[in-house]
Amino acid sequence: MISFIEGTIKKILSNPKRLIVLVGGIGYEILTPEFLSSYFIDNDISINSSIKLEIYYHVTERQPKPLLVGFINESEKEFFEQLIQVEGIGPVKAANSLIHPINIIANAIETEDYDILEQMPGIGKRAAQKIVATLKGKVLDKISNESVILETSISENSVFKDALGVLVDLGYRVSDARTQINEVMNSTESDEDVNVENLLREVFKRAR
Repeated sequence: MISFIEGTIKKILSNPKRLIVLVGGIGYEILTPEFLSSYFIDNDISINSSIKLEIYYHVTERQPKPLLVGFINESEKEFFEQLIQVEGIGPVKAANSLIHPINIIANAIETEDYDILEQMPGIGKRAAQKIVATLKGKVLDKISNESVILETSISENSVFKDALGVLVDLGYRVSDARTQINEVMNSTESDEDVNVENLLREVFKRAR
């Protein structure tokens, strides 16, 4: 069973959010909760960055294809494992629902803030009630957790950062600019062919 992965990000994919992490010549597809997107942006984590992830590994007879879900720290993984104990919430649904950092969701559970819980994709009123009924009193230790990593080895990609800076200066939202750059880099066969000028040219070409 896989419980931890350290490698280099080969691709960043959407719908659902996931990473392809290259480890020893093998690419692992890892589902990542939505709230990690903000962490990646704030810490300049992109294609070719090094990353360490705590892994939740899921496989059953009904779902023989292994599912890997990645987290920045053990506390996030523990919360996820608690969340999937709630009736009707499986690993995929849980991962897709986590749009807020863990401490915010834990606080909503303990304070019975249903407005926050019902903002989570796939979590309606009934599911929110089940979450509170199942987990209230059990996630107090997660409220003070800021759900951030304190030590991650990040390989800065100067081409990516320079291109991102140009697009933001032109009025692009950071998240949109990052997505478009990642899409171009994902489709580029050789990293040696990527420079800021070519990257921006392709982004603008696709936007036409």
